[in-house]
Amino acid sequence: MKTHARPLNARLPVGETRGSLLIKDGLIVTLGDKSRVLAGHSILCDGGRIAKIARTAQFKGKYDKVLSAQGKVVLPGFINSHMHFYSTLVRGLGKAAPSRNFQEVLENLWWRLDKKLSLDDCYYSALLPLIDAVKRGTTTLVDHHASPFAVRGSLDLIAKAVKETGLRASLCYELSDRDGEKVAQDGIDENVAFIKRCARESDDQLKALFGLHASFTITDKTMEKAARAGHDLGAGFHVHTAEAASDQDYNQKHFGLRVVERLHKFGILGPRTIAAHCVHVTEKEMDLLKSTDTAVAHNPQSNMNNAVGVADIVKMQSKGILVGLGTDAMTVNMLEELRCALWAQHLSHDDPSCGFMEAASTLMFNNARIAARHWGVKLGVLEEGAAADIALMDYHPPTTFDEGTFLGHVIFGLSQSFVDATIASGKVLMENKRLTIDIDEAEVAAKSLELSKKLWQRF
Repeated sequence: MKTHARPLNARLPVGETRGSLLIKDGLIVTLGDKSRVLAGHSILCDGGRIAKIARTAQFKGKYDKVLSAQGKVVLPGFINSHMHFYSTLVRGLGKAAPSRNFQEVLENLWWRLDKKLSLDDCYYSALLPLIDAVKRGTTTLVDHHASPFAVRGSLDLIAKAVKETGLRASLCYELSDRDGEKVAQDGIDENVAFIKRCARESDDQLKALFGLHASFTITDKTMEKAARAGHDLGAGFHVHTAEAASDQDYNQKHFGLRVVERLHKFGILGPRTIAAHCVHVTEKEMDLLKSTDTAVAHNPQSNMNNAVGVADIVKMQSKGILVGLGTDAMTVNMLEELRCALWAQHLSHDDPSCGFMEAASTLMFNNARIAARHWGVKLGVLEEGAAADIALMDYHPPTTFDEGTFLGHVIFGLSQSFVDATIASGKVLMENKRLTIDIDEAEVAAKSLELSKKLWQRF
């Protein structure tokens, strides 16, 4: 594995690239608006799409590849609606000063780290979690990147890693004024360039949003420029929103508006925008999110780790807000994040019966609805015409497994099982728990170790 010096348009073999793929004899969970559990059925994939789902006996032709799903549950590939690839190289770092609140977490760790990232760091820090995503059955990720002194070209390098792993990703650059006017302009230019690239190439693997860090690190002048640029390109936005109470405090003191109100003032909200976190939002702000049809990405593990609180996804969803599930770089294992989402609602509402459907829906249904706003193909559902993004998980149900019980199996059973195979766009990226993509994982890790040592010295 070479560094990013490899040409960005180099043709790379990814997974199994043959035409037809039959996934045979699995216990299929279709999800979608009419979710069904189908035993004794098989799925035929062709041209990157699902061509047919029917009883296994109906498939008598010859196919380029056949995967046995006997003893496995077949699900749509998982979707992560808020991720930070760039945090990978901080794993194990102990040099940051102890932090008493979220602002100090940012100042002592993340804002020190992102200033030191090189373009090579950006590429390898994306490649590693993408490989791990394949292992976890996560086929689509919405990322939010920051590297203020290696801005230009950073999204193309992350896109290169996405292409090499065969997954899908929506990328953006985290615009902020915290590192000065030049870096802020670089952030605008990087977002614009990548949005234009995605529009030009119409690549199913790559989509773009206009990235904003958070309202409290963006001036009115920069917010206005970003809004104008994004609107001119027809782009949605991806922004941290009221993650901590300090975000609200800053906006009210300096702008006389609450966070969601200020974003609304500049036209940032809307159906193609993702507001990450929304831990500290009022009912009035929730009403604004609903009226603008803005999606929210809930990140419970990160919120608990940073001690900022627990977003009230029960109230949000009661108002009709589309709430999906992200991980904020804590993991790419979406079932782990889902379990934490449920426990957090139980605890925050002081009610062990509260929030089951609201938490389960974030991952199992709502992330697909969010993805549908950005991709021109159905994701997160197994039906004819949808993307052939599929995960096979080892599982022998010990109790009734049907439309009424499968969510309980997902949270309390499948979440503890292993992903056996991962398919994206009909290409087999992992089979029998072994990667089939053209990447030497050990070599990538070794290069990452080399880069991280240098990064830590600069930290």
